[in-house]
Amino acid sequence: MAEISALRKHPCPECGGDAEWNATKQALACPYCGTIVPWSDGTDPLAAAIVEHDLEAALASIPDDTRGLGEAKQSVKCESCHAISIFDATRAAQRCDFCGSPAIVPVDDLRDFITPESLLPAVIPATRVREQLHEWYRSRWWAPNKLKHAALTDTLHGIYLPYWTFDAHVDAVWTAESGYYYHVTEQVRGSDGKTHTRQVRKIRWQHSEGSLSHFFDDDAVPGTVGVHAALLRKVEPFPTLTDLKPYDPAYVRGWTVERYQIDLRRASETSRRQMDAVIQTLCAREVPGDTHRNLQVSPVYQGRTFKYVLVPVWLATYTYGVRSFQAVVNGYTGKMAGEHPYSWIKITLAVLAVILVVLVFVMLSNQ
Repeated sequence: MAEISALRKHPCPECGGDAEWNATKQALACPYCGTIVPWSDGTDPLAAAIVEHDLEAALASIPDDTRGLGEAKQSVKCESCHAISIFDATRAAQRCDFCGSPAIVPVDDLRDFITPESLLPAVIPATRVREQLHEWYRSRWWAPNKLKHAALTDTLHGIYLPYWTFDAHVDAVWTAESGYYYHVTEQVRGSDGKTHTRQVRKIRWQHSEGSLSHFFDDDAVPGTVGVHAALLRKVEPFPTLTDLKPYDPAYVRGWTVERYQIDLRRASETSRRQMDAVIQTLCAREVPGDTHRNLQVSPVYQGRTFKYVLVPVWLATYTYGVRSFQAVVNGYTGKMAGEHPYSWIKITLAVLAVILVVLVFVMLSNQ
């Protein structure tokens, strides 16, 4: 895993503080005095259109140069979770944003980094997320009581996660055996020695074949391994189809941008498997009859393209006992998912209470 912090400075004209992206105001704002700081990415809106890149051409010429985010940087690597963070020279990194480990060492290897070209701006403010987290912690009945009173939102970080999205047109032909139910009457001898009739369902198999076409638009594959995959699936989707903006460092001021660890080649293979599964399901729906077997699908992919985008999440990481837990909030929709420890005292008491109720019920039933 690797992560990158936005470094370009935007000084506040009032107090000189370094402005950060404010999700509520959708603008750069000074975190000290609240002044809105004007900015412009300097690009022609027509020239800044979100571009879909040819996948086959990109795979044939994966860049080996360091392109980064167009800003001066220094890198540190977490020896615990292997995150690579890139910070401004004036920022002293003390702990890893993902796991909280203090074991960080300097590194210099970002040769395969592809620059993001678009992102989904964060719109959910930190104040709302903190309230959401406090409410979530309080509602975890099976969690230890200590957890509900701990200031776990102190570890909250705004992070932009890397995502790959893929488009493709698929033409598929399929063959299968369609099964049609029918019933026959059979006579059987029962345990009483008498003959009985019954209806028995049977299947008549028949060859079937067909074809279909399907277009995949923005099939998403996360490039992160920093956020636990199960949690990320729970806060998806991110609406990358309509709300993406051309990348500009101003959007991520004050946030951390995670560098992808799932590269384009691996992501494209994952996307292909996802698309294959969808095509298999769509073809299965096309097979006539009541059931089917031996479905064989032959897909042909054309026009495969991709984008590398950034999507926002709020991440709280905390340690309870010897384990590390995460809580994640989608920075665009506000959808949340989290992990928490379980109180074995509460669980044991609940089990004993159930046993006691059962015993009382049995005793009353026997009286």
